[in-house]
Amino acid sequence: MSDMQETRQDIYDTGMKIRRAVVGDTYVDKSLASMDDFNHDLQSLITEYCWGAVWGRPGLERRERSILNLGMLIALNRGSELKLHVRGALNNGISREEISEIILQTAIYCGVPAGLEATRIAREVFAEVDKK
Repeated sequence: MSDMQETRQDIYDTGMKIRRAVVGDTYVDKSLASMDDFNHDLQSLITEYCWGAVWGRPGLERRERSILNLGMLIALNRGSELKLHVRGALNNGISREEISEIILQTAIYCGVPAGLEATRIAREVFAEVDKK
C-alpha cells in the first residue's frame, strides 16, 4: 500500500468514526448495508471527503458544524438531510431550544415556508428521540 492510500485510509477511518458519532450507528449501518456497485463510490466519497477531510478538520467544533449544516439544509430545502442533521445536532450537544432558534433565524432569511418545514421535521425527530 502506498503512502497516499494509507493517508486516504486514515482519512476514511476518521470519517467513519465522526460519521457514526454524529448521525449514529443505526443510520450508518443502514447506509453501508444498502451499498452496491451503483452507490459504493458515493458512500466512500461521503465518508472520506465529507466526514473525514472536512468534519475532521480543526478550526470548528462539531457543534458549530452542526449549526451551519442546519442553516444550509433549511436554506436548500433538503428535508431528508435536515432530519438526519437535526438528530446529529442533538448528538453534538445542541439543545431543542437552540434548534428552534436556528430555525427562527433561518426563517427570516430563507422564508417562512422553509421555517415551517424545518419545524415539522425537527418535531418529527424529537418525537422519534422521545420514543427511545
